[in-house]
Amino acid sequence: MTLRSPLGRVLGHGPAGHGSQHWLLQRVSSVALVPLSVWFLASLLSLPALDHDTVSTWMGAGLTPLWLVLFVLTAAYHSHLGVRVVIEDYVHGVALKTAMLLAVAFAHVLLAIFGAAAIFRLTFGATA
Repeated sequence: MTLRSPLGRVLGHGPAGHGSQHWLLQRVSSVALVPLSVWFLASLLSLPALDHDTVSTWMGAGLTPLWLVLFVLTAAYHSHLGVRVVIEDYVHGVALKTAMLLAVAFAHVLLAIFGAAAIFRLTFGATA
């Protein structure tokens, strides 16, 4: 005996209709973070020093800015997915849940924008 509707069994959706997609996106982003994190740590540990000039030079070399931006955007997206699940599971008031989901989404978008902007500013230099 199953509690799922025939349409739900055919489509493979959870009760909210998007649970399987959310689960898959969380797994894809975590798999993408593994090589990016390994690259990031290995690259930083291979630097002779971690001062501003050395890191700026490293960030301006080759495809490093692209990989750094991918790392920041993927980490922000993965974090957003995880925090969203926690809010959906543990906040029960509809108004509070909606407000928190909007605030978390806004904060993660700002985090991604400011992270990418900081990478570009350090890579290409400030013009101020």
